[in-house]
Amino acid sequence: MPVSFTKMQGFGNDFVVIRADNHELLSADRIRALGNRRTGIGFDQLLWLEPPRDSGADVYYRIFNADGSEAEQCGNGARCIARFLNPEPGREVVLEHPGGLSPARLEADGNVSVALCEPDFRPAALPFLTEAETPPYRVDTEAGPAEFGIVSIGNPHAVLQVENVDTAPVAALGPLLESHAQFPNRANIGFMQIVAADRIRLRVFERGVGETQACGTGACAAVVVGRNAGILAEQVQVDLPGGQAIVRWNGPGTPVWLTGEAKTVYEGTVNL
Repeated sequence: MPVSFTKMQGFGNDFVVIRADNHELLSADRIRALGNRRTGIGFDQLLWLEPPRDSGADVYYRIFNADGSEAEQCGNGARCIARFLNPEPGREVVLEHPGGLSPARLEADGNVSVALCEPDFRPAALPFLTEAETPPYRVDTEAGPAEFGIVSIGNPHAVLQVENVDTAPVAALGPLLESHAQFPNRANIGFMQIVAADRIRLRVFERGVGETQACGTGACAAVVVGRNAGILAEQVQVDLPGGQAIVRWNGPGTPVWLTGEAKTVYEGTVNL
């Protein structure tokens, strides 16, 4: 069965977008096969688009990691979906997902912005198993102790502050924390270097994928954790391996906004 798809990327975080139309949802095995970069199409996440459930939304989407597992949210993926819908600059579109609704818009400079959820710092929101609810949190791993802040951006994140992201133990510590027993649903692990109050460098070990060129919700998580700790500004430039994102959070009670590039790479058809 031939299925049309669109390959997209934001800061090198890459996606395959498929409209459900009359297709049945792909199995985890099929998603893993398509996500293989040697024998499939290759992607960090698959974005599965369906008709909206909410009358005020333009599309309903689900997100699947390259390992076949389903993710709750993806900031760069949401921005790519907004680009895929191709609105007029300045016109807002509403993206519906299992966690609710996210407004997005194409900016005059060609970048795409999306408003993700209000950050939730409660351990139960991730979940993160702990007796105390006072950050920073600390756990022991095979690679030694790790200290971090936690937040849900619709999906679970832990953020470690490091001196230099170039030498941070992402490959060693990332997978140990991602699957740590205190994260029963696993977590995305961010390694943040603070350059200034309005600029950070970031690497992210993504749940179900590994380290990626960029992680939109990871960028948001790093900024809000830093802002919650009183060390970052309201708007922050986030330097990721794949490019620069802008994150803006006005504080408690408001959603976090993510802005940056979102591009179509190519279109194709795959035989399933």
